[in-house]
Amino acid sequence: MSLSETPSACCLCRCPWCYQRRRVNSPVYSLFSLRSTSTTMSGSTDDIKPVSCTIKPPVYLQIGDTKTDAAHSGVCVVDVALPFGKPVNIDEITFKNYYTAYVTVRLLKRSPGQETPAKWCTALRDLPLMDNPHTEGGSQDYYSIHRTQMQGEPDHVTSVRLILRQPSSAWLTFSLEDIKIYPHMEPDPEKEVSDWLSDLTLIDQHPDLEGLPDPQTVSSSIQQMWALTEVMQTNQTTASIGRFDVDGCYDINLLSLT
Repeated sequence: MSLSETPSACCLCRCPWCYQRRRVNSPVYSLFSLRSTSTTMSGSTDDIKPVSCTIKPPVYLQIGDTKTDAAHSGVCVVDVALPFGKPVNIDEITFKNYYTAYVTVRLLKRSPGQETPAKWCTALRDLPLMDNPHTEGGSQDYYSIHRTQMQGEPDHVTSVRLILRQPSSAWLTFSLEDIKIYPHMEPDPEKEVSDWLSDLTLIDQHPDLEGLPDPQTVSSSIQQMWALTEVMQTNQTTASIGRFDVDGCYDINLLSLT
């Protein structure tokens, strides 16, 4: 029985197929949480625009004859074509999940300055997007894959291939939506310093000297004390000075016996 032939009594059914259909037709379907698999997502793409790319329709791998047997194998491939002749250094890939359990990221990379053909490499393998393929957790969340999560540097990329897997047969279809690729931009040290200096506000303020002596008077007094110290050091005598003697005699009251 096809989905369109499902009886109306099935609207209250608790099976996953009917549950997913009711969610698609429900206004609550557009409400989803925000979760990121990258710890460096915040602020990373605020000032950088995504690369202009072409996202091809998803291709589902089927088992058996495609005309007579419509059973899916649980594997889907989504190709993202980047601008021709303009390899991209990828910084981040963002997307919205739609019932995909795992995603594998493959990159078509071309070595700069060489005539060798481009080669496919696996940047990330089987990243889990759902807490459990048979449950709703993470099925419609936003995700971000940063370059630091990938195996090797995702530079000089000409095409991106996303391999999606959903081992559970509970869901009618699965895919990724709102796919965006952000380029990696090397920071300019001079620009960072200039921006930092431009943010400084110069305030011409004089210190509050109320209640303090005149600096010129203090400076003059210090110079006189320094000159007096020099004179005393020059005229220093070598004669011993007695502590308690007066005219060569001692007062017995000033002496102590030990």
